[in-house]
Amino acid sequence: MKRPANLVYAPDDVPPPHVTAFNAIQHVGLIAINLVYPLLVFHLADAPLSLVSDLLAVGMIVLGAATLLQVLRLGPVGSGFLCPATFSAAYLSPSLLAAKAGGLSLVFGMTLLAGLLEAALARALPRLRSVFPAELSGVVIFMIGLSGGAAGLRSLLSADAVPMSPAEWGVAAFTLAAMVGLNVWGGGLLRMLCALIGLAAGYAAAGFAGLLGAGQLDGMDKAPWVAVPGLGHLSWSFELAMALPFAIACLAAAMKAVGTITVCQRMVDADWVRPDMRSATRGVLADGISTALAGLLNAVGTNTSTPSVGLASATGVASRRVGIAVGLMFIALGLLPKLTTLLALMPRSVMVAALLFAICFILINGLQVMTSRLLDSRRTLVIGLALIAGTSIEIFPVIAAHAGASWRPVIGSSLVFATLVGLALNLLFRIGVKQSAAIGVDPQRIDSTVIDDFLRGHGGRWGARPDVIARATFAANQLVEAAAEHGWKSGPLSLEASFDEFNLDLRLSYEGKALEFPDRRPSDEEIRDTDEGVRRLAGFMLRQNADRVRSEAQDGVATVHFHFDH
Repeated sequence: MKRPANLVYAPDDVPPPHVTAFNAIQHVGLIAINLVYPLLVFHLADAPLSLVSDLLAVGMIVLGAATLLQVLRLGPVGSGFLCPATFSAAYLSPSLLAAKAGGLSLVFGMTLLAGLLEAALARALPRLRSVFPAELSGVVIFMIGLSGGAAGLRSLLSADAVPMSPAEWGVAAFTLAAMVGLNVWGGGLLRMLCALIGLAAGYAAAGFAGLLGAGQLDGMDKAPWVAVPGLGHLSWSFELAMALPFAIACLAAAMKAVGTITVCQRMVDADWVRPDMRSATRGVLADGISTALAGLLNAVGTNTSTPSVGLASATGVASRRVGIAVGLMFIALGLLPKLTTLLALMPRSVMVAALLFAICFILINGLQVMTSRLLDSRRTLVIGLALIAGTSIEIFPVIAAHAGASWRPVIGSSLVFATLVGLALNLLFRIGVKQSAAIGVDPQRIDSTVIDDFLRGHGGRWGARPDVIARATFAANQLVEAAAEHGWKSGPLSLEASFDEFNLDLRLSYEGKALEFPDRRPSDEEIRDTDEGVRRLAGFMLRQNADRVRSEAQDGVATVHFHFDH
């Protein structure tokens, strides 16, 4: 790997102790905002304060172990990158459904199964890319945000809940304003720790408004400073009806883990060209084992932390030593009952603000993934109809209420319903879409706009990435001109393009002499004195436009192959 200029500490580097400690604290603070997800699940299940404190303590220890598992590369497990674990919104909506249907034991049992399923899926993920393309992954991420946010708000603000008082609305607005203000206008540590500082400000405002009285804080006073969390609460149950929501969530978590680890690969390698599926597979396996561990020890589902990877990119500190420190810090925090009890006391006004802040970034991330591909009418319909289907379930809950008992787990979850609609439409619309196409080009009247329209049009139908199509379009125009000038003898040129989820290939065939694509630039003397030198220069320049190049000739017909990794 070639070290990027902005990378201060690479994965194998050892930063000074103070750099490691301060960066680890920033990561822990950034991840802390996602503690709102297990809190929402525990509050919906009406768990007592002492149990919530123990569950949060166990959850922090699980996050520590999951981070170490991802960072250390133990056997076939772990990506080896600074990619800490966090509680995931992907499991929020299914966990809330499970908590309502069967209590916390059902949440933990289904989380255990989801983790085992993700671990089993790890090696099959590359084969699922055509069935589960990027735009559908974007739909799933967007629906994770929408369904998780709606479910969380509904559990706090539904007609069955105690109405929010004016003081609570004021605290919620102040907390959200603090987070947003620091994120938008803050700098340095203030911006990186905006969520953690906002939570602290929310607690202070709640205390000032009388929402955290002495009676509520008695539990924290009674809690010891240091103690191992109790495990007397361990329980699991399983229900077939909950299998589909958790399976969709684990698939979304796996796809997100692949994306996060790919960002890590690009961050530490200036010559990065394509995702390394070996480290991605190891990372997804670690993610699945971590979620299974969470279910086994009675915590909610985990996933890789995209904001933490963004923080590592911003600071230039990607050392594994920081990840090890993050893991050990979370384990240490899990041994501090006063802290976990304080978190268990989080007022719902602060919880609402933290949820809204976290969900914003998930929604936008989903939109970015959806639009990362060229979109034709088929893919536009897949995205649009899937989003309409999922949103309808949130707006009109009567749809799920009128569904039969066997269909309620599917239609009752906007995430599951949107995913299944998108998946079915994607498979349906693939019928009749050829993954290869060809055009003829007159070498005496080359029109670059025709080649542009040909590749961009088919690239949109195939769902290729815009940057890959842009490279291929430029390369195709240059190749056609070079072939017409240096190799063509007679007849038309035939340009063929073919695509799958991993590769884009161009093939140019013509009657004439095959082009050469030397690894070394010809000397100035060769270029100046011979036509062969000019031809070799053209081939050398063309070679830089594709990831792999091959040329051959047979029976007077020359064929040039350009390959682009997708």
